Order: sequence, then C-alpha cells, then structure tokens
Amino acid sequence: MDSISVNRFRDNLKTFVEQVVSNHTPLKVTRRAGEAFVVMSADDWEREQETLYVLQNTSLMQQISDSLDTHNKTTGYKPTDEQLNEITGL
Repeated sequence: MDSISVNRFRDNLKTFVEQVVSNHTPLKVTRRAGEAFVVMSADDWEREQETLYVLQNTSLMQQISDSLDTHNKTTGYKPTDEQLNEITGL
C-alpha cells in the first residue's frame, strides 16, 4: 500500500481519489500529530466487509469447507445435460 503525507493528499485530493477508485488500491495517509488513515473506494470497502462477514461466520466457513471436500472427492452435485443447458442458457 502506498503512503503519503496528509499535506500532499490535501494538495492533490482529486488526483489521489481518482487513483484509489480507478486502480482499486487503498492509500495510507499519514499525519504528523496523529494516527494515519486509509482512503479506499466504497466498492472496495463493501467487498472487504462482505469478506470479513464470511470469514467470521462459522456456518458459512463450514459450508465452504464441506463443498471443497466434495469437490476434491468429485462426489458433489453433478447436473444433467438438460440442467446444464438451462443454467447456461444454451
């Protein structure tokens, strides 16, 4: 993650905001007399929140683990050709 001073961020606010939004890379802004802060796009923040929710939800993590096990053992759900055509729209 790139890091810049709060003064440089303030002086070039529009440029840095465009960079954060278009490149989907957060930017750490440091202050002399206080804590640093991070600037990131709203879309990226929402994705981070969704990821944290899944990682903290033991039920969802168990479902993912079970699904991975059945996938690795090739014992998972196998749709018929008709079902595949319906899913893919062919």
